[in-house]
Amino acid sequence: METLDLLLHPVRLRIVHAMSGADTRTTSDLCARLPDVPKTTLYRHVGLLAEAGVLEVAEERRTRGAVERYYRLRRERTVIDAAAAASMSLDDHRNGFASAMAVLQAEFNAYLDRAGADPAADSVGYRQGTLWLNSEELAEVIDAVRKIFASMAGNEPAPGRRPHLLSAILFPTEEPQRGTDDQR
Repeated sequence: METLDLLLHPVRLRIVHAMSGADTRTTSDLCARLPDVPKTTLYRHVGLLAEAGVLEVAEERRTRGAVERYYRLRRERTVIDAAAAASMSLDDHRNGFASAMAVLQAEFNAYLDRAGADPAADSVGYRQGTLWLNSEELAEVIDAVRKIFASMAGNEPAPGRRPHLLSAILFPTEEPQRGTDDQR
């Protein structure tokens, strides 16, 4: 299965998110973290991710007569690089965006369904705004966001840290005016 097809699926993307902060997790752990996903569906998608090398078996333990696998996420296999993104068709982008939004909706609902969910106390935000940018300003914004992500991407789980899902969405809302330098 191609990396784009593999990762741009709502259930597999949620599994990748669930695995991102953990050293290892079992499928039982994942079932507990994603209770809205049927177990058979989750097991099938874990199998696909393992077969593709996105998840690797870190350890196997015998538990009550069955072998339980502990999976580890191979982060380097979860990257859709610039070349792969550039090769995506418009339908690939449409499908990828739909998957990302489905994951965002499912994760947000899971957060709200937790006992003690408190959006105000947890600094939950879902703001949108329009920025009027030329090509250079757009490049500055993208660079600044990348730097913020990069500065925190290496953070490991630790006391006082909780995982937060941050989704950046950026696209033009109008066609460029004729004769501007922003036509691409």
